[in-house]
Formats: sequence, C-alpha cells, structure tokens
Amino acid sequence: MAERLVGKAAPDFTMETANGNGDGFGKVSLSDYKGKWLVLFFYPLDFTFVCPTEITAISDAASKFEELDTEILGVSIDSVHTHKAWINTPQSANGLGKLNFPLASDITKSVSKDYGVYIEEEGIALRGLFIINPEGELQYQVVHHNNVGRSVEETLRVLEALQSGGLCPVGWKKGDKHLVTN
Repeated sequence: MAERLVGKAAPDFTMETANGNGDGFGKVSLSDYKGKWLVLFFYPLDFTFVCPTEITAISDAASKFEELDTEILGVSIDSVHTHKAWINTPQSANGLGKLNFPLASDITKSVSKDYGVYIEEEGIALRGLFIINPEGELQYQVVHHNNVGRSVEETLRVLEALQSGGLCPVGWKKGDKHLVTN
C-alpha cells in the first residue's frame, strides 16, 4: 500500500540546480524554504512537448506566487547541464528561455522516489505538484499522467485556499466566504 504524504513532513531533499536566468548553477535543500510556502513540481524530461508549456506558464505567474510568499522549484531527472541548455534555448526552438525560478536535477531519482512520482520502468517522473507550508508540512499533492499539463490557475487557487485559514468549498476563490474559519 502506498504511504500518504499530505499532512506529514515533506520528504527532505538536496539537489543541484540550474539558475532560471541560465547563467549558472546552485544547490537547494528543503530547509532553504523554511518560513515560506513552496510549490515543488516534477516533470518527466527536458526538451519535450508538454513540459515547456506548463513550465513557462508557471514562470509567467511567478509574481503571483511571490505575492503569496511562495517559492517555486521545478524538478526532473535531467542533469543541471541539460537544464541550463534548455533554459538557454529560445522558446521558438523548443526551449524555455529565461525562467523566474530554478530547475533542480534529480539525476539519482531519489527525490522522485521519495515523493512517489517515479516511474521505474521508464526511468522518469510523473507530473507531480506538491505544496509545502512554511513549517515543511506537505499540504497538497496532485499527480497525473505525463500527457496532460497542469493548471497554474488551479495551483494558485488551492494555494490561496490553503493560506486562507478556513474551510473552503468547491471552487472557492480569494474573497469568497469560508464554510468555517479555523
């Protein structure tokens, strides 16, 4: 039986990153996000077809996430060098162009396995998105097949609902009434 992640401490990680501006590398750990919200998302591979559509959409919405005191980290099993090359490739050539967040390399596949998104027989991750609160507790996860991109609007809606401190009915949006306030 699969172990649940939501409501528990998010699995720890340390990964190398390619900077979103394409000019270098870094390293990131879960502890770097202590005190902030984190949207951690996994995608299968660089230089594919669906991935750039959602990664650039998330990057375009980075200021909205920043307003919600939320950091963004994208992860695939590719190397930081492949990430950097993809960031430095123009969108017109199936690249990403500059991003407003880093891409992390899970080349060992250990983080993908810890978050339950690793496809053993293919050696890649499913599309998994996780929202982690400032205390490091995993609050939300959605995992689905790799042929469908994620909705940035829904991610923002859920993030705002989680941050609102109340019970939020279906379709709740910032400014709507709560069923009950915690």
